[in-house]
Formats: sequence, C-alpha cells, structure tokens
Amino acid sequence: MKLTVNLRHLETDNVHLEGELPVDALDIEPVGDVVRALHPLSYDLDVQKLEDALLATGRLELPLTCQCVRCLKEFIQPLIIEDYAVHLPFEGEDAVPVINDCADLTPYVREDILLEFPQHPLCDPGCGGLPGAKPGTAKSTHAGQSEAEAASSAWAELNKLKL
Repeated sequence: MKLTVNLRHLETDNVHLEGELPVDALDIEPVGDVVRALHPLSYDLDVQKLEDALLATGRLELPLTCQCVRCLKEFIQPLIIEDYAVHLPFEGEDAVPVINDCADLTPYVREDILLEFPQHPLCDPGCGGLPGAKPGTAKSTHAGQSEAEAASSAWAELNKLKL
C-alpha cells in the first residue's frame, strides 16, 4: 500500500487524503535499538495541482517506540509534523514519478519523517540515568583522569602562558 494521488482527480478540484499508512509501506529501518517505527502513520493531507507541480499540505503523525539514551527505559514518543508541506515538480531532477496517472507521495513523506527522528531520545528531560548511577559523574579518559580533570589541566597550562 502506498500514499498515492490520482492526477485526473486533481484536474477538477483539490484532493483530500486522510487515513493511516502501515509502517511496512514506509520502509523505515530502525535506528539501532533507540528509535523504531512500529505503529502506522496517520495522515491528513490536501493535495493541489499547480501549473507544473503538486503541492501537498497537512499533518502527519507517527508514534515512535524509543529507548531512553540515559536510563534505557522504553517509551512512546509521538512524531508530529503539524504544518507539513511538500512541493513536487512534474519535470526536472526532482520530478515526482507518475505511473498510470498516479503520483506516489510515500518516498517524500518517508524522507521528511526520517529528518524529524529524534537523535537522542529521552523519556523525560530531567532523566537521571540508570538507577544507582551517581548524577554528574564524569566519564573516565584513557589515562585514568576524568574529563573534568583533563579539561581543567589543559586550561591550567594555558593560564601559565605569558602573552
């Protein structure tokens, strides 16, 4: 199943597309174990034909199954694009492919959704991390120094310079 619009229907009036698209149709690969799309995409789009292009505007919503990068807890984070808009020319390098008078919007929706994926999902902005971990503990560097100690010694050396 794909998100398509029939161009013949656009000759008389704009077309309203509303429904759900299975996640399999989007062909979205999981981003490691951190972000996965397991639920269908809800869409509410208005498509209009311009002189030499299509313009689709509306709303997209996709619930993402995420794993918190601090505490590893799994949670659902809705990916919502309120003011979605895509301009698809009929000619040129970025031309939308037309097959049997239908234009497939799926690859463009997929690309815009992937651009909105969270890079480092957190279950809560104030997440303290794994239970038992002390907040604010610095990571160790390879010489056994903490990052804070390594940074402070570098600044200490710079402060010794007489300029």
